[in-house]
Amino acid sequence: MRYRFVSATAAHVMNPPAVHASRHKAALAFIFVTVALDMLAFGIIIPVMPQLVVELTGGSLAQGAVWVGIISTLFMAMQFVFSPVQGALSDRYGRRAVILISSLGLGVDFIAMALAPALWLLLVGRAVSGICAASFSTANAYIADVVPKEKRAAAFGVLGAAFSVGFVLGPALGGVLGHWHLRLPFWVAAGLALLNFGYGWFVLPESLPPERRAPRFDWRHANPFGAVLLLRRYPQVLGLAVVFFLINLAQFSLNSTYVLYTDFRFGWGPQAVGYTLALVGLCSGIVQGGLVRRLMPKLGERWMILAGLALCVAGYLLFGLAPSVGLFLLAIPVFCLGGLAGPPAQSMMTHLVDPHEQGRLQGALSSLRGLAGIFGPAMFANLFALFISQHAPVPHLPGAAFVLAALLLAVAALVAMRATRHAATPAALVDAPMAQPAIGDGTAPELPSPDSVEQIP
Repeated sequence: MRYRFVSATAAHVMNPPAVHASRHKAALAFIFVTVALDMLAFGIIIPVMPQLVVELTGGSLAQGAVWVGIISTLFMAMQFVFSPVQGALSDRYGRRAVILISSLGLGVDFIAMALAPALWLLLVGRAVSGICAASFSTANAYIADVVPKEKRAAAFGVLGAAFSVGFVLGPALGGVLGHWHLRLPFWVAAGLALLNFGYGWFVLPESLPPERRAPRFDWRHANPFGAVLLLRRYPQVLGLAVVFFLINLAQFSLNSTYVLYTDFRFGWGPQAVGYTLALVGLCSGIVQGGLVRRLMPKLGERWMILAGLALCVAGYLLFGLAPSVGLFLLAIPVFCLGGLAGPPAQSMMTHLVDPHEQGRLQGALSSLRGLAGIFGPAMFANLFALFISQHAPVPHLPGAAFVLAALLLAVAALVAMRATRHAATPAALVDAPMAQPAIGDGTAPELPSPDSVEQIP
């Protein structure tokens, strides 16, 4: 038997990293496209869903409004319940299968809603949509699998930008399509979801190899309340999860009252609301898709979280207290700069959780988002109604919902200061050892040292 030395360079040639890098880029591109297309599909039906509900309830606007509220709550409740289930399934069986099945389910479900002859079938369709939309948590877990720690905040930021693209384009496209036919947006949404499924079938590799998966699927943890137990095991993660929940809860002050508030204060109609919401989406995309990546190496995760929360507080206060249209419009970029907080908070949580629990972590976070969606809209809408009524506790404060949102985020900032007080600096994070992300066959190539010895028979 004879021996020869194999250098690390030669081993590099035998397992070229460019191949793995290209597969990573293709996989990440699919995840971003998945989020953008899914948000586009959901956004498309927003302008026509209330009209379709009114049609299916016999033309009564009042009755239709009640059912729209019920449908929205049902959608968020399904996300609350099933996000941990999808996360746990992806930890046990891999991310690829869960994401593809969800995309296929969305496509079929949109077709069913396009054909729905009765309200009960539309209700079932929205429930199924809520279940399948829980795949957002799996997409986030995929990012945690394949992106190095020091780059995750930027990756989550780009994911947020993809979210914003769907938010901007979806309702606008849905309004145009709905002008031609009330159910046409559902057919287009189905086409987008099925196109995404077909694209992913050929492009998306698995990100979680068998050796890094959870040993079994545990129903005790695959539920919203079991997911909280996971967060309790990581005290720093629990604090950041509270911040995440408060950010999402405050967001519903805009979702629930923006249209009514701007009509009450400034007399804005649908066109002005549409333009300003498009501006919100554009600014959010710029912040999360560009600024997060550039500021992350300079500020680090902790200071980006705190700066983002401070800007969010300022933005909400400007929304609620602005005495003029000009100051209200100024609040939009200030508020959107608050988007600096979300991606680093999500990234920091992934650093602290074991690889085989990333899906459960993202499922728990999606459940918190769903919980905020269950209680937030009614809370802020009723607060707005109270403060424009004759029984308002404080007169001339129609923006009370935004002021409450600012207070919630001030609390979130205090929690974040405590939860991140031991956070690593950017330099320490980059230098920290980490496992190589795996794609496809589940193993990243190990490069031997220059003095490795290969036996040749």
